[in-house]
Amino acid sequence: MNIGITGCAGRMGRMLVRTAVETAGVTLAGGSERADHPDLGADLGTLAGLAPVGVVAEANAEAVFAAADVVIDFTTPGLIAEHVRLARAHRTALVVGTTGLGADEDAALDAAAGDVAVVQAANMSVGVNLLLGLTRQVAAILDETFDIEIVEMHHRHKVDAPSGTALAFGRAAAEGRSIDLVANADRVRDGVTGPRQTGRIGFATLRGGDVVGEHTVVFAGEGERIELTHKATSRLIFARGAVRAALWCAGRTPGRYDMRAVLGMA
Repeated sequence: MNIGITGCAGRMGRMLVRTAVETAGVTLAGGSERADHPDLGADLGTLAGLAPVGVVAEANAEAVFAAADVVIDFTTPGLIAEHVRLARAHRTALVVGTTGLGADEDAALDAAAGDVAVVQAANMSVGVNLLLGLTRQVAAILDETFDIEIVEMHHRHKVDAPSGTALAFGRAAAEGRSIDLVANADRVRDGVTGPRQTGRIGFATLRGGDVVGEHTVVFAGEGERIELTHKATSRLIFARGAVRAALWCAGRTPGRYDMRAVLGMA
């Protein structure tokens, strides 16, 4: 399968290149970066700490989409619309791990799913997706006497908060409780906030150091507390999940999918 990678010279991009090169049945079709990136023209294998692979980082994203069966996108929300356009134009499947997506990006992915297979997830790791299922189940079993709080920590360079994965845990908890997350989320607390409101889902965000990603869903009741925790120690888990999703797209009918579908959990 021919796999292209956008944002190929970034931290995740290099991990994706390494994983793609080391995965049987995968050919690296190309990689794109922004026009002013200092690593344009560099061999992708060299960027990933491997032997040269004969494919270089280029600014022409369209060429990458044209050459690939599927493109993996870990870039920024602002590029989603353009990448969706290219995916639809070239009938290229799309795997999106970019976080911080808003309503416009979500609508663009929905539109693309009419033409190509689109796999989008806030987190591509197998462990996180298993924990999402557990969060949904626990929230459905425990009533509102158990308060739900989601705590996440990432490295100092992360630009969005709460993380996409934290919000995914919030959505899973809300689904378990049969409530709307947007209407019941406390994403910021500051000053004299008053007592905690029953039924709300709280978020706490920590940033610092080189933490890859840590998430804990807390169910706090009277006299007991349940905590579901996932700690990532390497970005490789996200890259492996994304490449697994890309391979899963082979021959897939157009549609909007998530990692639960990829892992056979849907």
